[in-house]
Amino acid sequence: MPVTSPFASLIDQVTIDAPWSLVEAFSKMPRWKPVDVEGAAHDIAGRLKALGVPVRLEEANLHLSIPYTASVTAGGETFNAKPPAYARDCREGLTAPLVHVPATISNSINTLFVKSQDPKASSEENIRGKIIISEGFSFPGKILEFEEKGALGVIAINPGADSHHGICTSIWGTPDLDDLPRKPTIPVAAVNNPDGQKLLKIAQAGGEVTIRTEMEQGWYKSLIPVVDIPGSEEPEKFVLLHGHYDSWDVGVGDNATGDAAMLEIARVLWANKGELKRTVRIAWWPGHSTGRYAGSTWYADTHALDLDENCVAQVNCDSPGCRWATEFRDVSWMKETESFCQQTIREVTGLESQGDRPHRAGDYAFNNIGLSSFFMLSSTMPEQLRKEKDYYAVGGCGGNIAWHTEHDQLEIADKDILLRDTKVYLAAVMGVATAGVLPFDWRTIAAEFSETIASYQEAAGSLADLSPAAKAASDLAAALEAFYASIENGTLTPAQANPVIQRLARILVPVNHTNKPRFRHDPALPVLPLPAIAVAKDLAGYGPDKIGFAQTQMVRGVNRVAAAIKDATRLVQGASK
Repeated sequence: MPVTSPFASLIDQVTIDAPWSLVEAFSKMPRWKPVDVEGAAHDIAGRLKALGVPVRLEEANLHLSIPYTASVTAGGETFNAKPPAYARDCREGLTAPLVHVPATISNSINTLFVKSQDPKASSEENIRGKIIISEGFSFPGKILEFEEKGALGVIAINPGADSHHGICTSIWGTPDLDDLPRKPTIPVAAVNNPDGQKLLKIAQAGGEVTIRTEMEQGWYKSLIPVVDIPGSEEPEKFVLLHGHYDSWDVGVGDNATGDAAMLEIARVLWANKGELKRTVRIAWWPGHSTGRYAGSTWYADTHALDLDENCVAQVNCDSPGCRWATEFRDVSWMKETESFCQQTIREVTGLESQGDRPHRAGDYAFNNIGLSSFFMLSSTMPEQLRKEKDYYAVGGCGGNIAWHTEHDQLEIADKDILLRDTKVYLAAVMGVATAGVLPFDWRTIAAEFSETIASYQEAAGSLADLSPAAKAASDLAAALEAFYASIENGTLTPAQANPVIQRLARILVPVNHTNKPRFRHDPALPVLPLPAIAVAKDLAGYGPDKIGFAQTQMVRGVNRVAAAIKDATRLVQGASK
């Protein structure tokens, strides 16, 4: 289908030569040890310079955990394993009784990060003093719960024939003093499914197991390549396009392809910089894999005030261009960006798309500042194909289960799909960087707030009163209707409307996506919509010993939500006068 995007002339300039050269180079370059990661940063910078694109290397000091080897010994047999980053170094070995806590394997990206272990088997009595074995990945919610209940170690049974690399800390980025109590202190190992089944039999027989993990942890100098393509009308305002260049092993689909797409976008935009109204900033992050998004979090911290004042949107580029990824399904986007994203994808590819609320994952390190955000994963394989291949859900690589394994090699990338996805990202970035009025529709958020509040009220029944929040959301919806009508009839100019659209993100993104105050980072755990009042979903399950405390939390949460929405309403009404 022909491209109908208004940026067709730029899209036609996208080629596969420079990006594919990077993909091929990175397919031979492991990128999780700090020395290798630094080499990759210089490689990216060298390629940009060779293309005539100016680049700077910012130096970050990151706290990272570098995993090496792990093993699990039981029943006279030793099983190879992978230790997730931030597991405890335990080279000497830890031996304890092995206990099974059953868990379900997620079949959807939407539930991939949700704890799924059996609540009865998760009792402290069953867990304390034991090494726990449980199905699934070594994601932080599970590890944190087991450690808090006294587990001495954890073995995660991954779903398939390969075990997966990962990171088990719930701390987002480099820890601060308040985060340190959540730093894992137990060894953790991931085994493949066949070995896990053998270990389950040992657990069922009441056997013991020994975990060994070899880890390195500390502070590391890390380089962040950054490109600024200046806008001609509002150069201080910018769109942030970003993705991680460190990886597990050579990580072709996660995320050499993303690095390559951003390289090509930098080339095309630099050659056409006169067409930009706003600046496009492109950044490649280290510390994604071994620091729970430490690179992007460092940047969010270090440049927080600039981001707060001037960033109009952040766009994450992770795992584009993978084989069989012919659909745009389960794409991450905040609701106010949905129609813009769908239109962009349709204009470039002719495909319809479906998206979801961003997961508390990827390099979404900017929620607490309050940035309108879209994309993380982009294209993926059709669900029917995934079922035919008997693939379980993973967090990248276009759905390929080579994700986070040594098999994420060159064959995972697809030249044609990478070319197409690069064009989508380019068009999306251009759409924000050149728009007269920023293309984000906050009316959709007001409607979403009303739906969320109504569902929470239904769940809570008479146990809570959410009417102040419901009234605030209704008032915001009315104010936004008038605001956008004023934009459409010309009463409000772009210069008047855009500061309001940007400021709305600073108010409404945090209240919808965070629990922590602005400029702090929530844990890497799922965050429900309007999280301050999400406890409403569970009120009916609290007994008499806790219901009063839960209701107190609800009152405070309603106050936070209603006050934030009222602030947004006053902002909108002030612009419409």
